[in-house]
Parts: sequence; C-alpha cells; structure tokens
Amino acid sequence: MAITAKMVKELREQTGAGMMDCKKALQETNGNMEEAIDFLRKSGAAKAAKKAGRIAAEGTTSIVVKGNDAVLLEVNCETDFVMKNETFQKLVADLGDHLVVNKPANLEEALGQTVESEGKTVQEYVDSAIATIGEKITLRRFEVLSKTDADVFGEYLHMGGRIGALVLLEGTTDEAAAKDIAMHVAAVNPKYVSRDEVPVDEVNRERAVLKEQALNEGKPENIVEKMVEGRLGKFFEEICLLDQAFVKDSDMKVKKFVADKGAAVKGFIRYEVGEGIEKKEEDFAEEVMSQIKK
Repeated sequence: MAITAKMVKELREQTGAGMMDCKKALQETNGNMEEAIDFLRKSGAAKAAKKAGRIAAEGTTSIVVKGNDAVLLEVNCETDFVMKNETFQKLVADLGDHLVVNKPANLEEALGQTVESEGKTVQEYVDSAIATIGEKITLRRFEVLSKTDADVFGEYLHMGGRIGALVLLEGTTDEAAAKDIAMHVAAVNPKYVSRDEVPVDEVNRERAVLKEQALNEGKPENIVEKMVEGRLGKFFEEICLLDQAFVKDSDMKVKKFVADKGAAVKGFIRYEVGEGIEKKEEDFAEEVMSQIKK
C-alpha cells in the first residue's frame, strides 16, 4: 500500500512520534493506522515523543580520546539517579565513540548518522534508551578537537562529569601539564584563550562601562583613560585563560606556565551540565498530591 504524506501526518498527530518513525511504522504495517500506533509504542518512539516536552537539565559530560582526535559531549536526563543507570552509561560511552570517529559537523548531522554497533541512527538509539529508562534523554552538544603527534590533549571531569574540560596544547606531549590546564579551565571558567580572541564590541562595551564608572567617581578626565586601561587588565584576567593566575600556583600566570613547557594553548572546551537550561521549579508536596488525586 502506498504511504501518503496525509497518513504520516495523521499518525504523527496521534502519537507525537517523528516523521521518519511514522513513515517506517506505516510501511511495516501496510498502512494500518492502529497497527502502526502499536508498532510505535513497542519501538518506544511514541513513548519518547511524549517525554519531549519535559526539561532534561541533569546528566553528564564525557570525554573520549582516540589517537589524534578527542570529543567532549554532554548528555542530559531529567534526574541525577539516571546517571547511575547502566543503559544510560552505555549510551553515553557509545555516543562518545561514535562522535570521535565520525566527526559530524553539527548536532543535526550527528542525530541522523548510524551507530554501527546498534544498527540505529543516533536519534533512534537515544529514543530506545528513553523507552527503556522512562526519562527524557538528549544529546545536547559536543565538540571534536584534532591534534598532531607533537601535541597533547588535556582532559578533566569534575564531580564525575558535572563539569568537563578538554584542552589542546601545541608543541608538547606533556600530559600532566595539559591535564593541569584542563583542571584550571574547569575551575576558573575562562571564555577565551587570549585577549586577541575577545570580540572588539565586547572590549568597547566594557571600556565604556569602566569610563562611566570612573567619571561617576569624580575622577578628572585627564586620568580617566589611564584608569580605564588599567581596569581593563582586570577584565581580561577574568575572561582570558592566558591572563589568569594559574589555579595551582597563584603567583604564576597560565601564560608563563604554558610557555615554560615550550607549549601554546591551541584551544579548549568547557561544558557544565545544564548550564543555560531553564530548570522547572518543583513543589514536591504539590507533586505528591497531584499523583494521589489521579
């Protein structure tokens, strides 16, 4: 039986499952709508879709290194209990292995790729985990770094993955030094490697604020500019890795620590689980009462 767009649309409206899942279900059931619904329920696609509106702000970060490639990824779930679940842990590990090998350009591309070990797309694999575990799970983000044999990755996971930091140092193979920088990144949370990376607009905005502050303090205009430039140094120390006091030796800047190793920081990635996700405030007592009333 020919599967029409109208049939797919109807099945999507009834189940909330994805378009490709609905099309496959209709093909497998020769267009029988009721059987297609059961097919989706059994596969977990419908169950996964029903959870799509929930907030998944817990989860973990993970780092996988294979040769000269490394990936930092974040996988979210709804509660911290799920992180101890073997199915969830396997999912995170498999996703990391897949991403570091296949290097998708973005999240959309990643979700459509096939996880060879599972014979499913990344999205289908995540959906199957949702069906098994019973919580919303998402591959939220990832980034892959590549190096040469003369470089080194520094990796650090804080609190079992609550914060993940991945660093690439050029010109050295000193793994201990690279890990120290990764620990610093996790702890201090810089935004940029150096001053050169800070957008001009961001610097000008900060300069304008500092100038207004100095004028409001009653400082003479002829010394305001010098004061502003001095205070900008503090601004760069807050956001630029190389300008920061090294977390393991506050008397030394990160720039000097790296230079003493004959190295340079090529780049870094830092993820903190759930950052930027608006978490829903729950009233536990109200939640329990709502369950009793059902």
